[in-house]
Parts: sequence; C-alpha cells; structure tokens
Amino acid sequence: MSSEKSQGYLLGAVAAMSYGLNPLFTLPLYKMGVGTDAVLLFRYLSGLVLLGGYVLIRKRSLRISLKNAQLVGTLGLLMALSSLFLFESYRYMDAGVASTILFVYPVLVALIMGVVFRERISWITIFSIVTAFSGVALLCKGENGVPLDWWGVTLVFLSSASYAVYIVGVNRSSLGRMDTETLTFYVLCMGLLLFVVRLAVNGTWQMVPQNLLAWACALALGLFPTVVSLIAMAGAIRRIGSTQTAILGALEPVTALFFGVTVFGEEFTLRIFIGVVMILVAVTCIISGDSLSFQIMRFAHHGRIASLPRLWRRHKL
Repeated sequence: MSSEKSQGYLLGAVAAMSYGLNPLFTLPLYKMGVGTDAVLLFRYLSGLVLLGGYVLIRKRSLRISLKNAQLVGTLGLLMALSSLFLFESYRYMDAGVASTILFVYPVLVALIMGVVFRERISWITIFSIVTAFSGVALLCKGENGVPLDWWGVTLVFLSSASYAVYIVGVNRSSLGRMDTETLTFYVLCMGLLLFVVRLAVNGTWQMVPQNLLAWACALALGLFPTVVSLIAMAGAIRRIGSTQTAILGALEPVTALFFGVTVFGEEFTLRIFIGVVMILVAVTCIISGDSLSFQIMRFAHHGRIASLPRLWRRHKL
C-alpha cells in the first residue's frame, strides 16, 4: 500500500473517531448543569474560531455568492437542527446507542434518492434498509427488555433525517462544488446564529462553568468533532476517495460506544452488540453498493453461483 493511501486511511479513521468524541465532551457539561443550547453554542463558537484561524492560515477565500448564501442558510439550519436533536437525545438514552442509531443516515440518503429522485434501488439497498432498521429495533430495547424512551429514539431519527436531507441538498445543489472549509464555515455561522436566538428567546444564557474541565470540554467540542474531523475527512477523501472514507465512518459510533461504556458506565450487552453490527453491515453495504454488486455479478459470471444473474435481474428495481 502506498504511503498516500496509508495516510488516507489514517486520516479517515481520525475523522470518524474525532466525531465520535461528541458524548465524551458533552455529557460532563450536562452534569455541570449546562443546557443543550449553551453546549452547542460553545461547540459552534469555538469551532468557528478555530476553523476561521485555519482558513486564514491556509489563505482560503470565504467569498460566496448571494444564491449560495441562501442555500447555505437553509442547509445550515438543517445541520444545526441535526446537532440539536442528537445532543438533546443524550438526555433520554445512552449516548453510545444514540450515536449508533444516528449512523443510519446513509440508509436514509438512499431512501430519499430512491423515493424523491427516482434513483434505481438495488437488492443491496433493500437488504441494507431491512438490516439497518432491524438493528435499530434491537437497540430500542433497554435493560431487561424494557423499551428505550421513545422520545429519545425519535430525536435521534430526526437528527439522522436532518443530516441525510443536508447531504442530499449539498450534493444536488451548487454547494457540492464549494470548498469544504468555506461551506462548513458558513454552516457553523448559521448554527451559531440559531443557538444565540434560541438562548435569547428562552432567556437561558449560560457561561462556561469556571473550572478547567468545563473549559477543556467546551474547547474540545469545537476542536475534535468539528475542526479536526472536517480537515481529516477532507484529506482522506482526497487520498482514498469518498466511499472508503465513508466506510471508515463506522468508527464513529464504535468510538462513542467505547467511551460511553468505559467512561460513563453505559450498558453493553450481546443484544446491543448484535444491533450495532447489523447497522454497521447495512451502512457498509449501502456505501459500497455499486462495487459490491459488481463483485457479486463477477462471482456469478465465473459459474460459482449460476442463479445469481437471474436473481439480480428479477430484483433490481
């Protein structure tokens, strides 16, 4: 493997694991009495400052057209709502489980593309959808088989759906050609504005608690899940492509689960393990669908599975 590809895989892993650190820095702030909007304000503000510094150092342009500004405003709101729903769900369910359910967003993207844009839905996509939602069903049972708080589950699905619509919106608009750092800078601006307005309307302004842990968590939220994840992901895509980078994104819920269990004492049973594996398998299949279909067809073509070509033609929609 070339050093360029090795760097790409390393950066992809860093990007996914960095984003999976959200609960590690969020839950301590919750325990200190900081509200969800205030935590997200700290995250977006520190992320904006750090990313702005990075853009200045790299001498990147932040120029944007009026048309793109309107699109960024709309899609930035979706991204901010996705963050809000996810962080709020941490109050109702284990953060590791919430982060795993969130990871069904590639499946939701495939559904949106199939239903709204009439893209062809393969049998691999159907298999992935069924497997992913079966895995989610397993995760929706708490300790001793008691169902999880359904409001928490609903919040995670709203977060995942918002992010899926954001991805489709970017890819189907002129924003898909915009520089990654520039797009994220304005998305963070929109999110910051949303949480400033929410805090002002609710009258719940809060400062970061005056202790080292609180400041460290607030800054880390802007650094690792935001700036480091963004820069590492951009570097990974340039080196190994978007598909392989997206597959490495499976490390995101695994990281959140790891810290949820080891640091916060969250539950981890065989049922949760099976549910997580089912979701990871489904997402991996949906991301690598085209290449996987090609490999299966080639496998069938060599006579090892004679009926597969007919099965493919019958079930390809």
